[in-house]
Amino acid sequence: MKVNELADLLQFKVLTDDKSIDREISGVYICDLLSWVMSHANKGDVWITVHTHINIVAVAVLVEIPCIIVPEGIKVEESTILKANEEGIAILSSDKTAYQIALEIGKLL
Repeated sequence: MKVNELADLLQFKVLTDDKSIDREISGVYICDLLSWVMSHANKGDVWITVHTHINIVAVAVLVEIPCIIVPEGIKVEESTILKANEEGIAILSSDKTAYQIALEIGKLL
């Protein structure tokens, strides 16, 4: 499944530009400890986190995570969105909890 398909199916708001939403996703990972994500997330995972600072983009690039989802309507910093656009990482937003998002994605993958 591609990021844009996931966003459409689950009605996520896409915060980044269109060039980042055509990447494939293969799993889902939830964690807010960046070092843990770097050592445990898998290439192709969608990453759900409450963090919104620019460092999440660096972690996504390092692990080859195509998409970051920020739950509960948390506002993402503009500098993070700009950096994600530069790196081709999609950032999506949802008013749902991380748990609800993971359940819905799990049913789709």
